[in-house]
Amino acid sequence: MFSKSCEYGIKAIIYIATRSLEGERVKIGEVSSGINAPEAFTAKILTFLIKQKILESKTGPFGGFFIDNKKMTEINVSDIVFAIDGDNLYKGCGLGLKACNSKQPCPMHDKFIKIREDLRKMLETTSILDLTTGLKSGKTILNR
Repeated sequence: MFSKSCEYGIKAIIYIATRSLEGERVKIGEVSSGINAPEAFTAKILTFLIKQKILESKTGPFGGFFIDNKKMTEINVSDIVFAIDGDNLYKGCGLGLKACNSKQPCPMHDKFIKIREDLRKMLETTSILDLTTGLKSGKTILNR
């Protein structure tokens, strides 16, 4: 459903947000280890998310990645998905066909429309803070 970049980006943001709630900044090695992702790939994604104003970082010995607590309620998962994967998730064909539309639908077209709309609503109404709550309480995990 999401690209690998997007999966890592969402997981990294959740990990960083959880640590930011504790007043901590996180180094790249901690993030990649915490989400079980390659460090170089994670660094590239996080650099991109900084440029998109979703994430912040400071350099130096007390530096690292962080998210302002106020922003955690403002940033929804849809913001991360759109920044990394664009809107193809909401427009693309469920079977991956290039020319699927209402005039020339794939066999799953009509059923997939409802799923895409439900997914859009869920991503647009789920904040980063919502996702960190489960992680902080131990009800959810990011790494096995």
